[in-house]
Amino acid sequence: MSSDFYTTSILPFAGIIIKICRAYTDSQEDFEDYYQEVCLQIWRSREQFRGDSKWSTWIYRLSLNICLTLIKKKKNNRQHVVSEYQFVEDTEENQAFEDESLNQLYDAIKQLSEIDRAVILLYLEEKPNKDIAEIIGTTPNNIAVRVNRIKERLKKILDGKIN
Repeated sequence: MSSDFYTTSILPFAGIIIKICRAYTDSQEDFEDYYQEVCLQIWRSREQFRGDSKWSTWIYRLSLNICLTLIKKKKNNRQHVVSEYQFVEDTEENQAFEDESLNQLYDAIKQLSEIDRAVILLYLEEKPNKDIAEIIGTTPNNIAVRVNRIKERLKKILDGKIN
């Protein structure tokens, strides 16, 4: 990947990629793998961008699809080995943000379905319902209803953690 393409076409949208990858991963290692894979796929797919939407919308859609594909691959390849010694410590290294309430929000978002995660992330990015609908593949009215339901669900999840 050329540094010019990365600097001009990926780096300005790194925030989008980071938020999507963070919402679909549980560890720093997975996050880095997902981020790298998304950047690689953007570079590989750059010629397929037709300009039907904004570049940022295309980046969202591609990032989301890649993360969802990686999750499916991981689920299919995972061998279920349960051991009383296997656990993930809740250390500062596993925390994505310094702000604890932001970490709690992302933990709550991770409890949503894959599509609901995508919708709420786009909503938090202040994307209009029309853009979210285009990325997800539905109608703006459906997005409005879905956002309200997601907010209620997150509120219920967080009520036990924040107060």
